[in-house]
Amino acid sequence: MSDLNSILSPGMRVRHPSMPEWGVGQVQSNIAGKITVNFPDAGKVVIDGSRIELLPVFDDQ
Repeated sequence: MSDLNSILSPGMRVRHPSMPEWGVGQVQSNIAGKITVNFPDAGKVVIDGSRIELLPVFDDQ
């Protein structure tokens, strides 16, 4: 898992770098490198943090 993914915690907002059409998702859990995110246009998705580095969102831009 990347260092950035390791800081993700429930409630944080993120984007998937290769799926911008999914919108800004909310982290549900981050357990052993498996990050569950609820995206508005894709639903609940489990991300392998060792393969995909999610992008934190700190504002609405």
